[in-house]
Amino acid sequence: MRKTILGKKLGMSQMFDESGNLIPVTLIEAGPCTVLQVKGIAKDGYEALQVGFDGSHKDPNKPKAGLFEKVGCETKRMIREIPPQEGQDLEEGQDFNLSLFDGVEKVDVQGISKGKGFAGTVKRWNHHIGPQGHGSKSKRTIGSTGQSQDPGRVIKGKKMAGQMGSAKVKVRNLKVVNCDVEQNLLIVCGAVPGSPGSYLMVEESL
Repeated sequence: MRKTILGKKLGMSQMFDESGNLIPVTLIEAGPCTVLQVKGIAKDGYEALQVGFDGSHKDPNKPKAGLFEKVGCETKRMIREIPPQEGQDLEEGQDFNLSLFDGVEKVDVQGISKGKGFAGTVKRWNHHIGPQGHGSKSKRTIGSTGQSQDPGRVIKGKKMAGQMGSAKVKVRNLKVVNCDVEQNLLIVCGAVPGSPGSYLMVEESL
């Protein structure tokens, strides 16, 4: 199973690598995470760990409050299911941290991208703009959306204007620059989805 941990995007910075090149990096607060529930094949039909991260949820609903009380941990703002961690027999109430990623060279990071609002096709799909001459009323319009009488409708999946961003995005094979277990700090080369403060799921790359 792939090593997985929950985290929070702190922001971006820059560092010099061993060759003296300036590289962009993202700082991620990864863990510690608490195991809230262990799911097994006998009862649930599949194996997974339900884990929580970031103990700052002031007003959880009753089901979540009951779960935290049962486990005996502080309230968690982010709750996700992850695969069982290889080589670690974790039980409810146990914590695990970034030491799980010792020796990992590349990771996949999943999060919610920044929302861009309602966007036209030029911005959303990089469509070509229309004529820009004097009197033109179609500079940034969508243009043709299909054929005429046959089929007489717009084909499903046509790229049109709509909500842009605010979607689940996974960036793969980001190089791990530094893994500081004491400060729960994971530094990766490149950018990850979301704005500073957004939650992430970090997985070991295949």
